[in-house]
Amino acid sequence: MVISPLGIVASEHPYASQAGAMVLAAGGSAIDAAIAANAVTGVVAPHMNGIGGDLFAIVYEAGSGRLYGLNASGWSGSGLTMELVQAQKLTRLTGVHSVTVPGAVAGWQALHDRFGRLPLADVLAPAIKAARDGFPVTEWTAGDWASHVNNLQRDANAARTYLPDGRAPAVGQIFRNPDLAWSLERLATIGTSDFYRGEIAARIVDYLERHGGTITAADMADYAPEWIDPVSTTYRGWTVYELPPNGVGIAALEMLNIVERYPMTEWGHNSVEALHALIEAKKLAYADISRYVADPAHSRVPTATLISKPFADTRAALVDADRANCDVPAATMPASGGDTIYLSAVDAEGNIVSLIQSNYGLFGSRLVPDGVGFVLHNRGALFSTDPEHPNAAGPRKRPQHTIIPAFMSRGDVKIAFGIMGGWNQSQAHAQFVSNIVDHGMNIQAAMEAARFNMGSFAGCSVAMEQRVPASVRAALESMGHVIQLRHDYSDAMGGGQAVMRDFATGVNYGASDPRKDGAAIPQPLLLP
Repeated sequence: MVISPLGIVASEHPYASQAGAMVLAAGGSAIDAAIAANAVTGVVAPHMNGIGGDLFAIVYEAGSGRLYGLNASGWSGSGLTMELVQAQKLTRLTGVHSVTVPGAVAGWQALHDRFGRLPLADVLAPAIKAARDGFPVTEWTAGDWASHVNNLQRDANAARTYLPDGRAPAVGQIFRNPDLAWSLERLATIGTSDFYRGEIAARIVDYLERHGGTITAADMADYAPEWIDPVSTTYRGWTVYELPPNGVGIAALEMLNIVERYPMTEWGHNSVEALHALIEAKKLAYADISRYVADPAHSRVPTATLISKPFADTRAALVDADRANCDVPAATMPASGGDTIYLSAVDAEGNIVSLIQSNYGLFGSRLVPDGVGFVLHNRGALFSTDPEHPNAAGPRKRPQHTIIPAFMSRGDVKIAFGIMGGWNQSQAHAQFVSNIVDHGMNIQAAMEAARFNMGSFAGCSVAMEQRVPASVRAALESMGHVIQLRHDYSDAMGGGQAVMRDFATGVNYGASDPRKDGAAIPQPLLLP
């Protein structure tokens, strides 16, 4: 772990963590640092995130002891009707129809208005410099970039922005994005309103209209993020927090409620019994979120039921201790009732932020409006085209979201954590919490520990890192699990970061996942 009496920023790129740490040293809050780090990741990892995507955050305010949630996920265009979906015979939303209003910039503004200390222009300065002057492309990023050359070539603006000399940049190659520097400078000097009601907004809307999109100028101008209360469950004396739907973080809480019924510590870390319990709990929880999670402004989402202990009792009763269940149905409710970056930051006072931001797919929709330097995300791809589904596509609706920030606490100890990677996230959260609570790991060990990831909602296939002992994998296969072996530290398991504050000692801790190129970097000491 990184350990410091001052602040720490943990992100998936050293430049981003360093930018946040420098903002802390300049007198900024943890929230300022998180915005700075997020802005830089949008420059240096443009395939994963950027100002064309959405954002969620959980903030712990040390002075009040209060926890805040922010949902900065955007809505669909007012013209995205089920009639349009059916008329065009769309079985899933792709391309221009997958674009929803990007919420990240409005999210930055909401966070800054409530918790920021430094001018937003100062917070965005490192990202502007990185975009204008360039940066050397890292190993993970270069590999992902190269895998999407064909997709980027389908849009002239995307190719011009991201394929200098017609190729993806190589490891160590300096990549510059002057158009993105222009966009960020407008946010810094004119204000974030330019993104939703000014020149940047006009370029987004004009581009989408030319390509048959449904987002209008009013859809951009009317959008605003929403402050929400995190939801929680208890797990063996800890309280674990996620954000409520339209995100799917409640699946992690349901998983924890189910496995709390088992002697996980006695069974041991990544034992046959413990892994079987976690995998079976995952199937049950994910069946439920697939059926019920949607935009609560348009559908009744039974959140309280799904994260309750009595409901977990009924779901846990379906777990066969000896066999894998390959066909798990969603529960019936009572009648009454990708790609992503994650980062966390803590400052010297103990303010903490858990923040996640995403394009959804690699390079999102792969559509770049004229001269802006960023891709528009494709989060609308998660809408259902079934008009009877709660998550059905419709005008000004927020789709189901995979990106989820998390937080956990017990007494004086507070931990902000997250693990990106599409549908991997809730199951990875539950494994991280179990590593800490059941197996006594520190936050770095809990992040590094071998993980599984069941990427599908049906069947018994489960990806697993080969650090899980061969004897354990063989026993699981004898129970019906179909193991897809991955290498020691596989990006199929996503990548995460965490920060921790011990208020009893005033000391902060940071962790960064070796499955990414990131780092936890402390605020520099100011020598006399």
